Amino acid sequence: MIAALFALLSNGVACAGEEKIAELIVKGNRRIESVVILNAVKLKAGEPLAIEQVDSDIRAIYKLGYFQDVKAETEKSDKGVVLIYTVVEKPIVREVRIDGNKEISADKIREAFALKPGAVFSAKELTSGVKKVKKLYSDDGYYLAEVDAATEKRSETELRVLLKISEGEKVLIKRIRFEGNRAFSDRKLKKEMETGEKWFLSWLTGGGTYKEEVLKNDVALVADLYYNNGYVNVKVGEPKVELLEDKSGLLVTIGITEGDQFRTGSLDFKGDLLVDREELAKKVKLKTGEVFSRGVLRGDIFTLTDLYGDMGYAFANVSPLSQADPEKKTINITFDFEKGEKVHIDRINISGNTKTRDKVVRREMRLDEGGLYGTTPLKKSKQNLMNLGFFEEANISTAKGSAANKLNVNVEVKEKPTGTFSIGAGYSSLDGLIGQGSVQQANFLGLGLKANAAASLGGKTQTYNVGLTDNYFMDTRWTLGADIYRTERDYTDYSKRVTGGDIKAGYPLSETLSTLWVYRYEDKKIFDISDALQQSIALGLETQPEETSTTSSISASLSRNTTDYRLDPTKGMVNGLSVEFAGLGGTNRFLRFIGNTRAYFPVIWGTVFSLHGELGYVDGLGKEVPIDERFYLGGINTLRGYRSREVGPNVSSPAPVSTLLGVTSASVNRAFTGGDTEAYFNAEFTFPLLKEVGLKGVAFFDIGNAYDGFDRIFSTSMQASYGAGIRWFSPIGPLRLEYGIPLNPRSGIDSASGKLEFSIGSFF
Repeated sequence: MIAALFALLSNGVACAGEEKIAELIVKGNRRIESVVILNAVKLKAGEPLAIEQVDSDIRAIYKLGYFQDVKAETEKSDKGVVLIYTVVEKPIVREVRIDGNKEISADKIREAFALKPGAVFSAKELTSGVKKVKKLYSDDGYYLAEVDAATEKRSETELRVLLKISEGEKVLIKRIRFEGNRAFSDRKLKKEMETGEKWFLSWLTGGGTYKEEVLKNDVALVADLYYNNGYVNVKVGEPKVELLEDKSGLLVTIGITEGDQFRTGSLDFKGDLLVDREELAKKVKLKTGEVFSRGVLRGDIFTLTDLYGDMGYAFANVSPLSQADPEKKTINITFDFEKGEKVHIDRINISGNTKTRDKVVRREMRLDEGGLYGTTPLKKSKQNLMNLGFFEEANISTAKGSAANKLNVNVEVKEKPTGTFSIGAGYSSLDGLIGQGSVQQANFLGLGLKANAAASLGGKTQTYNVGLTDNYFMDTRWTLGADIYRTERDYTDYSKRVTGGDIKAGYPLSETLSTLWVYRYEDKKIFDISDALQQSIALGLETQPEETSTTSSISASLSRNTTDYRLDPTKGMVNGLSVEFAGLGGTNRFLRFIGNTRAYFPVIWGTVFSLHGELGYVDGLGKEVPIDERFYLGGINTLRGYRSREVGPNVSSPAPVSTLLGVTSASVNRAFTGGDTEAYFNAEFTFPLLKEVGLKGVAFFDIGNAYDGFDRIFSTSMQASYGAGIRWFSPIGPLRLEYGIPLNPRSGIDSASGKLEFSIGSFF
């Protein structure tokens, strides 16, 4: 800049206003047009030459970002002074070369690096890019990685950037240490943190990786533990991260000043009270004399706010006024209520539904335009939308309406694929080799209709079916659907071919309670009866099954669902009771009862404990219950570790067996005939493995049996098993891979080593 001004002075321009500018010229520019540069300066031809303005214009040219040097000079001409701007353009980055990277791909490094090919070179951007690449490595555990940057001139206007990377060994957190903690052990505090220490599976889980942002959040989590246990004056210091002397890992030290533990003192309520103090006291979980918890206090505020919100006071404010008593070590809380004005819903606006019709979204809303605002209906609306399974996200927010006491409800959804088409081959642990093709659409025509057409051909199974179900028939709350199917399946002791269909209708009695009625008609054929079953029939141990029969039945079921998310519940219950009567025509006569319940309990860190039980009974009406309508247990959906349909009543008969020497011997031939009663229970503990891809692990315990006669239930030993597996919400549906081991295997029937099974379909 000084050189530029000196050039002006040395050319005889001593002060402003002596001569006028005849012309402005730009020199040295190769890529940048002169008009772009001249548009940045304020001096124009015909104006007096002013040194101060020249200085300002040089700065303006610099700010364009294209030049590494700018000079201003003057030349005399007949018409006046010619002002010349001489620029030196910054070089262009033509290539970014990366050497030394093995653990992180070049694409990821280029994405993090600030300078891109084709960009104007900037030393500042180069330094910033190096820092970002180093952070990329440190976030992946390569704390010792070194990144050196250099430039190589290719021409006067182009250069190459060279990144030399020395990755070093992966350095993980070897130890997390706390100082000053007395109330909680190091182990307890570590459980609160997302950051963990290195362990033998760190290569798989990423445990022990140091991430600055995550560690800072962990400090807040540790502080919350103290706040929620009465330590209201706790101070948790910034974590100190050090590299161990032997460079084998990182040491993280967190200092804590705990302070005294406080308990809850008096509780009071004031302000705009719409409910008696006694009723409000029942709503809150804070109790006088108990250890004070900031988390419980926060939850109580939400509860009280929602209480007023459900009365229509959308802007109700509940402020906790706290008063600490250091001597008694108590905190007195007074909840101060401001109810505000009652609010009604103005408009419900829906966006993001590119396929789903507005009415499909609107009918799941529990708020109505013109109706009173309610917090609980607002939350229920979001839950209903997610339970449809049509959307990846469903966000509901409120905005100011046409008046101060009105709110608009904005529903923003993000569609996800609801249709699948597949054709191919596979292997099932139940059906053997399978070839299959299917088309399914859970949101047919964007109307929420469920349509399916499928066919599968397997070593033991052939299935064809088409169906359509409308959960809001004719825009009412009635469910109406129908299916037509044909199935041929080979079981252990017989084969069955069924052609039939059903018509179903249902109605929700409340938000959680619904009923469903199903009429089905089937034409059945039983064939290929096993030698064991034929011998049992000949000996009078089992009755001859009808080779051809028809079933005309109607069933009624009542179900209750209080789960938080029906596709993958973490809390709540599912209860069901069904009765089926066969005898509305047809040749089969029976009455079947089934009751089941399932409960989910969230534990910690995204884990869920669940219990499931089912009881069933079927009774023949004037004739034997058909062999295929009886209860058979075993397999991935009932008792894992046992073969499918081989737990329950069975009969055996001696049969001659020829050996290689031609000598006959007595052997046992067994047939599985099913029972008229079933009882089984499952306990599961699921835990996340890779959240981002929906991969979970599961540990389970199963117990149950099927019986001949309801009076024999629980009178004989129950078969039990345990095991583990994985579950994955794959693109083609929920996948289960589980290994069960029998606790009490039956001699000659069960394998003591267990059984591996898998399936693709809905989790039970």
